[in-house]
Amino acid sequence: MSNVKIGDTIKGQVTGITKYGVFVSLNDAYSGMVHISEVSDKFVSDLDKKFNIGDIISVKVLDIDEDKMQVKLSIKELDFKIETGASAIKEKGTGFNIIAQNFESWVNEKMEEINTK
Repeated sequence: MSNVKIGDTIKGQVTGITKYGVFVSLNDAYSGMVHISEVSDKFVSDLDKKFNIGDIISVKVLDIDEDKMQVKLSIKELDFKIETGASAIKEKGTGFNIIAQNFESWVNEKMEEINTK
């Protein structure tokens, strides 16, 4: 990230929400994740209640992996909400659930195809 350093606070857009964290799109084609442990010092039971896909939030940079273009982020101690539910990114389908549901059968099909050659 050209002009961003560890410890900086920058803006990002929420692109995904899981049980363990919130994925955020940042500038310069980087992406990052706010792990659930970096959301609050208090217990957080459901990230879906705090965030929506498309939210613009402030995040603090904890670590930068230049090779993977990934950033570890935190929102502890920040007033993180800037814009709620910005419509620039729309969630489509069921995300990775399709892969999780079909992975085993896809692998079995491919293995059968490989073994018959």
